[in-house]
This record gives sequence, C-alpha cells and structure tokens, in this order.
Amino acid sequence: MTVRRDFKEPARCRPDQVIGREELFSTAREQLGRGGSVLLHGPAGIGKSTVLRALAGEYGGAARTVLRCSPTESESHLPFLALADLLGLVLDEVSERLPTAQRIALESALTGRGESTLQRDGLALRLAVLSTLRALADTGPVLVVVDDLQWLDPASAELLGFAARRLGDTPVRMLCAVRTDGQEYDRHLRASPPDTLAVRLGPLSRAQMSALLDHRGYTGLPRSTVRDIHRTSGGNALFALELGRALAENSIPPSPGEPLPVPTSLRALVLNRLEMLSEEARRTLLVASAGARPTLTLLHAAGRDNAEAETAQAAELGLLATEPEGPAVRFAHPMISAALYAEAPAQERRAAHAALSTAASDPIERARHLALATTGTDPEVAARLAEAAALARDRGAPSVAAQLSLLAARHTPADDPRSPEVLRLEAAEDAITAGELDLARDIAREVLTRATVPADRVRAWIAVIETAGHAMAEVDAIFPQALADAGDDPKLLALVHYQLTWRALLVEGDFDEARGEAAYVAELAARAGDRYTQLMALAFQAQIETLMGHADAPATIRRALEEPQDPRVACHHNGAGYSRFRWLIMSDQLPEARAAVTALLREVRRHGWVESEVHFLRGVAETELHSGHCGRALDLARESLRLARDTGIGEVASAVLTSLAEAAGGEVDRALALAREAVEHAEEDGDQMYVSRALAALGHAQLVAGDVEAAVRSLRRVREVEQSLGITDPARGRWHGDLAEALVRSGEFAEAQDVIDVTREQALRLDRESVLAVLDRAEALIRAARGEQDAARAQLTSAQDRLGKLGYSLEEARAAFALAQLRTSAPGPTSYDEPARLFRRCRALPWLRQVEAAAAARPVEAAPTPASTPDGLDCLDGLASMERQVAALVMEGATNREIAARLFISVKTVEATLTRVYRKLGIRSRVDIVRLAAGRRTK
Repeated sequence: MTVRRDFKEPARCRPDQVIGREELFSTAREQLGRGGSVLLHGPAGIGKSTVLRALAGEYGGAARTVLRCSPTESESHLPFLALADLLGLVLDEVSERLPTAQRIALESALTGRGESTLQRDGLALRLAVLSTLRALADTGPVLVVVDDLQWLDPASAELLGFAARRLGDTPVRMLCAVRTDGQEYDRHLRASPPDTLAVRLGPLSRAQMSALLDHRGYTGLPRSTVRDIHRTSGGNALFALELGRALAENSIPPSPGEPLPVPTSLRALVLNRLEMLSEEARRTLLVASAGARPTLTLLHAAGRDNAEAETAQAAELGLLATEPEGPAVRFAHPMISAALYAEAPAQERRAAHAALSTAASDPIERARHLALATTGTDPEVAARLAEAAALARDRGAPSVAAQLSLLAARHTPADDPRSPEVLRLEAAEDAITAGELDLARDIAREVLTRATVPADRVRAWIAVIETAGHAMAEVDAIFPQALADAGDDPKLLALVHYQLTWRALLVEGDFDEARGEAAYVAELAARAGDRYTQLMALAFQAQIETLMGHADAPATIRRALEEPQDPRVACHHNGAGYSRFRWLIMSDQLPEARAAVTALLREVRRHGWVESEVHFLRGVAETELHSGHCGRALDLARESLRLARDTGIGEVASAVLTSLAEAAGGEVDRALALAREAVEHAEEDGDQMYVSRALAALGHAQLVAGDVEAAVRSLRRVREVEQSLGITDPARGRWHGDLAEALVRSGEFAEAQDVIDVTREQALRLDRESVLAVLDRAEALIRAARGEQDAARAQLTSAQDRLGKLGYSLEEARAAFALAQLRTSAPGPTSYDEPARLFRRCRALPWLRQVEAAAAARPVEAAPTPASTPDGLDCLDGLASMERQVAALVMEGATNREIAARLFISVKTVEATLTRVYRKLGIRSRVDIVRLAAGRRTK
C-alpha cells in the first residue's frame, strides 16, 4: 500500500497505543527523527504491530510518500509480492525516470506479465528498486513500513535489502517489525539500511499489563486475577487480552487455586503440537502443569516412571524449554502449561493433583493439591488447609494464605466448630495484608450475607471499611450497622471506634475529635484485654498529636512502645514504629529517621505485608528527598506509586510524594500532572488531610515550573485547609517557605512576611530548625526586594550554612541559588558555580536547568565592577578588585568562611588573597587591616 500526501505536522501518538513501551517508543522516535531506520523485534503477540502503527502514525505525516506492506506466511512463497505491495501504486509516477532495462525488469516483476527472475534480471531489478526509491525521495522524505518482515518473500527481501544498503543520505527511512523467538534478528537487518536501530520488545510488567487491561475495557479485575493473567501470559500483550476477554465472557470466576480459563483461540495457538505427543507423555505434562515447581524427581514421585523420555519428546516439539544443567521442568511459555491444564478433563486434573498431594515435599503444596483433588466437604482436608494457611502467613505469603483459607472454607462442613465464615474472614484479612482489596471486599460481603455471630459480622464490617482506604465517606452507612452488631462488647466496640477515629480525621478533618476517639479506643481495648488494638490506638493518637504539634506526642509514643508489644503492631504502617519515624523526620533527625523506616521496610517485606510496604517505601523516599538524594528518592517514589496503583493502596499519598520527587529530580510536567491527579482524587474521596498534601505538592511543582501566580493560589488554599484542620506543626507539609517565596515573587511582601511570622512562631515553639532556616531564606528575599542587600546576603548565607549542617542538601542548594541570584543584582563579580555544583550533587535536574538558564541570561561584563569600600579607605586603592572586597569584609569583622560564602569563593582563595593584601599593604595580620582602616578614619 502506498500513501501520497502533502506535508503535515507529525501526528501525536496516543499514550494508550504504547502502554508499557514508552521508553523504547521514545528511543525509536528519536532514531526516526534523526533520519534513521528502526527494526522492532520480539515474539508473537508481544505488541510489535501496535508500536509500529503508532510510530508510523506519528512519522507518516512528515513523509511525502509512505510505502507499506504486511506480508503473510501463506503468501511468502510468491516472488515479488511484497515488492508489488510497496511499489505498485507509484510505478507509473517514476517509471519514465528509470533506464529502459530497469523499467522493463521492474514492470515485469511487479505485474507478473513477463518472466522476470532474480537469476535472469538480477542486476536490473536491484538497480530498478534503488532508482525508484531515489526518484521518490527527490520530491520529499519516504517512509517504508513493513510489518511481519519474517514473511517477506525471498525475492522482495533480497531486492529491498540491496537498495537499503545503498541509499546513503537519501531521505528514505525504514520502519519494520519482525517476529523473533530469541535474540536472532541479525539476518533480518539485511533488508534494512546499515544504521538501523534494532529495538526488542520484551514482556510487560504486571502494572503495565493492568493498565493495558483497563484501557481495553477489562476494568475492575482483582489484583490476584491480574497477577494470574500476568503469570499465565508471560507478559505477552496478546495473550493477556485474550485471557481478559475469556474472564469477561465467563460469568463464573475460577475457584481458589484453579487456573484461569484459557480461550479456544489461545489453546489452538499454543497447543498445535500437542497432538504429536504420546498419550503417556501428555499425562506427564499435565502433572507438570499442575505442579508449582515441577522437576523430574517430583514427576517420578507422582508415578510418572518414564518422565525423562516423555519430557525430552516434549522439548523436541518445543513445548518444554531445554535446561540440561537444571532439574526443573519448564514450559517454553506459561501459556502452554495453562492451555494444557485447561484442555484436560476434570477427572484427569483431579488425578494429577491427587498424585502431587503425596509427591510434593512442601506441606503448603501438598495441602493445595489435596484440596484440588477432593470434591465436597471434608473436615480432614479443611484442617490441613487451615494449617497450611497459617504456615503461609508465617512465611510472609499472605496472598497464598488467603487462597488456602478460602479452600479450607469450601471443604469445611457448615456444622464444624471452626465455621467456614471464620476461615473466610481470615482469608479477607490476609487479602488486605497482601494488598488484594477487591478480593477482601468480596469475601467480607459474602460473609455478611450468611453470618449471624456478632463477632463475625463486626470483623466483616471492619474488612469492608478497611478496603475503602482513605475514601471513608463511601462507607458511612456501615458504621451504625457495625455498632449495632458490636452491642456492649468492649472488644468489638474498640474495633469499630478505631475506624471512627480514622473517619474523624479523614472525612471530618477534626483533630480534637480524632484524638479523643483514639484515647477512648485505647481505654476500651485495655478493658477487653485486646493489646493489639490498644497499641494501634495509642500509635494513632501519637500520630494525631504529632500533626497537631501537641506537647503530649512524645509521651504517647513512649506509651505505644511499652511492653508487652505485639509483633503485628511493631511493623504496621499505623503502629508505634511508624509514629516514631514521623516524629524523627519532623524533628530534623534525618539519619535516625532513615534507619528507622528502612528497618521497618525490610521487616514488612520479609512478612509479605504489602499495604505497609507501600507506606514505608514512601517513608524511605521522603527521607532521601529531604536529604537531597533526588535520584534515589525519585526511584523509590516511582516504585511506591507503581505498587500503590497495582494494589489500590495509598494511591493519592504515593502520587503526592512522587510529584514532589519529580519536581526535585525528574520532570516538572510529570510533577504537575501527578499533583493535579492527587488533588482530584483526594477531593473525590473527601479526604481533607490529603487535599492539603496534594495542593502543597501542586503549589511546589508550579513554583518550580515558574508559574508563580498558580503556586500562590494553590498554597493559599493549603493554608486555609490546614488552619481549618488545626494542623500547627509546619514540619508536617513544609509548604510555608514555598508560599512565602511565591508571594515575594508576586510582590505580596506584607502577606509573605505574615506567613513567615506566624510559621516562625510555631516552628520556634516546636524547635523545627530546618523550617526556621527555610523561612529565613524566604525572608531574605523580602529584604532584598526592599533594598536591604547586605542583610539579605547575611541571612541567606546563614540559612545555607544551617541547612547544610542539618543535612537538607536540596534546601541548602536552593539557598545558594538565591544567594547567587541576589549577587547578580549588585555590583561585583558573581557565579552560579556553587548552586550548580550543589544541585548536581543532589541530582536535582529541574533546579539545575534553572541555574543554567539564569547563568545564560546574565549579561557578560567586560570587567568586574569594583566593590565599594567603607568610607575613608583610600589605602585600598592599590589593591585588585578581589583583594579590595576581601579586605573590606575583614574590616567589617567577617571571618574567612563568611567571606568565602559571601563572595562565592573557597576559604583557600580567601587565605591566598589575604596573603597578597598583607604583602601589598606592608602588614602582617587581619588585625593590622582593621587598625590601618581605623587610623585612616581618624584623620
């Protein structure tokens, strides 16, 4: 197919076309933009055609001529067919410009009316294709797009390759996609120009696959289902979408422990070689597909005596991957295993699981296979499954524990003392721990339809509330029902009131009410002997008091850390350990805060507590951001955001932190988008706490982007929200300096000073030294704007020094930047080297770009302007400019370090300069300079 058009602006590629391929898409786009060619390669269904279409759509508009072909396997034996698709519609246009021999040979090949062959007319055909492409390029750029390059007929491939290797600087670009099972794409480069960039498309990550499924309409899939789709598809986009479609069409979801339904289309695609297996080999592969980690030893133990020969036969057919050095039996693709299992009759599946229930060495695996081999209720099977669930929980695998508990509930008789509902509730609580909130919510609501025991019903209500996350306004109607089920039981009442504590904070924004509720919960739990809930309530009370700037916060943290402790609380994201971390980071104890939250993160990862992992990842990222390790903070924040979106846990909070990290060390546009998204979602959830956090992130990003008026609007709203909430600790959001700076830039000096004065009073009361230093940085800008240059410089120098000592490297660099900008407005030499060095050390790329822009905008002076010196100091007239400035500052009483900071030079340079001053003036020390100046003044 050939498209001819006038020049148009390149079409924008929609982000949904390249989900999970943004980086390689950008690489390919840059290559095409440079006039190069691109070869996309990867296995079938991985998404090559999608990326190729997106790239062709973007660059097709910039080409004068677009030549396309999509060969197929069934037509690959027909010579010159692909060439006819590419050149058939443009032959008439260029034929008159071709030499006669070339024109006749090409027309014969493309129309099939002659007997042209490569053997007879090889040179003429080769030159004809080359001449045709050159002739087309004479009138504008040419883009050649070939999908499924592997099915190109040999004659077309030979001719296209001949021309491609000889195009040189001719504006002809090639964009091709080829199916490859491994890395062997080199032979396909023969049909491409020498500078072709080969780009391999690999499997999608689970988060990317989740985004793809959502985009295609398969929304609301539980996290566990997305995980199964990702595992079964091996990250292949086509396979994942087909599995998603099969789930959407199947009204009955798979039972716990059972694989996904594999649609017939995929079974035919991956099992076309299965018929060549013997019946016994197929049974052996079925056992392998049912096992979690199949090995030859396991297959022998499961009764497959000829496993070696049968797996070797399957490997020869490409069904198994050959791993001669390892014991594992690994399928060539996970989809083969899933399709093989789905194809087998139910009776054969149960037989395979029954064999594995005795052959497997792991007790969790044995219990799972026993459950899948058993039909109906069976108390013994249920008991073994409950034991396996407890073991999985102890091993840090809450997701596995949830599945096992559900299997146990299915096999537990209704009249069993350990009721099925209790097992389902355990499954729901494990699912919450694992971050599978949709699954937990479904289980809890199912329990509520049947449970009559008050304790079971309250536990189910609590599970539903917890799955709502910060959107607690959505579950308001649940609280009266939960309180009614709790009755007068202090233990059950404590559970419900603990959730009411969160509601008071998140929905009502009432700190006093939340603090009172937390104290009441601790009292109820203590009366009921529920140490876990008591400790959680105390930890929450401590967090609230910390945000309020309440004097009792340290004492409450100590109470929450008293023995006896509950190990579930120690590492919980709402436990005392995290409350202590928040106190440390707000108190400027960055090394201690980093050590505390890193230890918490390590522990929750060991236990598999995903919800807490999301929170602690943010905590580590926040500490790194304060410390000025912007690259590390950005990596951690992005990881937290991916996990939050994957699980549905803490998405707003992770978006807020990632916005701050992007503004510090990434892309400001990305920071703005994330902050706006966080504001929107927090407002939808009715979460006033995070409305203020999100607005603070938005205001910061707007300030970094240079949109001062928007920053003022956003940060004024933060001030209003936090005043209404009663938040008085300025270390909680650290937005106050940004607001003051934005107000100064807007000319609102009085309001800026008011923000500084009010915040300084709070920071002094709570001993927030870093906040005070940032406020001084902002106040220096006010002084500079009012003409108090010396006072402004001194205040900035002091702020920079204090922030550096506290370990706030990014804020230190911002002070250095402000100091350099201040010097540019005054006579004398200036330099942006110091802020550039500090921002570079932090890897604060957006700030570094601002420094570079400021340095480039400064006019070049022919010579430095001499600095003014104190009245009557004509004794310095014979000194050089730098020597005069240093001597003048010595006369003002400045130390060498202060002189270095104010003149933006090193201390060693100050010392060397003073040595020259002493020699020129005939004196020996700093004291002599002062005496000399005093003597001159007295005359």
